[in-house]
Amino acid sequence: MQYLLLATVAALLVPPTYAQEPAPGPSPGEIAAAAPASDWVAIAASDLMVLDLAPDAQGQARRVVIQLMPAPLSQGWINNIRKLAAAHWWDGTSVNRVQDNYVVQWGDATEKKALPAGLVVVPESDYVTPGGVGGWQRFAKLLIPNGGVERYASFEKGWPVAAERTPDSVRRWPVHCYGMVGVGRNMSPDTGSGAELYTVIGHAPRHLDRNIALVGRVISGIEYLSSLPRGTEELGFYKTDAERTPIISIRIASELPAAKQPRFEYLSTESDSFARYADARANRRDPFFIKPAGGTDICNIPVPVRPVAAK
Repeated sequence: MQYLLLATVAALLVPPTYAQEPAPGPSPGEIAAAAPASDWVAIAASDLMVLDLAPDAQGQARRVVIQLMPAPLSQGWINNIRKLAAAHWWDGTSVNRVQDNYVVQWGDATEKKALPAGLVVVPESDYVTPGGVGGWQRFAKLLIPNGGVERYASFEKGWPVAAERTPDSVRRWPVHCYGMVGVGRNMSPDTGSGAELYTVIGHAPRHLDRNIALVGRVISGIEYLSSLPRGTEELGFYKTDAERTPIISIRIASELPAAKQPRFEYLSTESDSFARYADARANRRDPFFIKPAGGTDICNIPVPVRPVAAK
């Protein structure tokens, strides 16, 4: 199945009527585990960003791996992020904000550290990307058309995206699911340089879509961020240096020695295996579940990512 069709969110409110109970089926995890090697896509080391936090109280290392978003989405900010990582700008900065059921944010707590040369100012228009991918039919209707605008959701190169079509245009944008990484900013028209980053650690804050740039997702080590103590000040910011978690370094993985580069791959969202996986997420048929839901939100279909052993 080349095009994945996602059920409407509204379908959750009106469960489908079944002539007979569906036969038990495999779980989403079992479907992903059984996918052939040809359905998995290697993530290039140049698209992985490695965040090493200071060790925890027991002296255990805390490494977070972030996959950066592919072109053409959010490339102005991502190019800035690559420059910041190459300059080792984040070394010695910290996690400065942890807001419950919302985000973890990191960067320079002093807001005085000089940025490296060559960063660009990205316009607000780049929150969305013009044009469709693989034909409009790859998008499934998510909302009822309103005022000549249709909104849809699907997957692009392994990423959750939403889109809208008007009579004369198509635009798409990545969405704020759990673990997605975005760019902190001040008031509009500021869009952020990429020096302040955050990751979602709560219910998907979809109201941020098209209001803040998304640049990647955490694919390993989210627990080291989501389990941090919540901030004591407004919006979850920490009040003192002692509350902040130091950042040892942030590097693009290709900068690390080959033997130390993390290796991951994701399940191709254009594969038949992913189509079955997404259907199983929307309609759980494994033995624990009694009634299939008949639909699901795009953020409840996390794209499977797995580590790959070094050769």
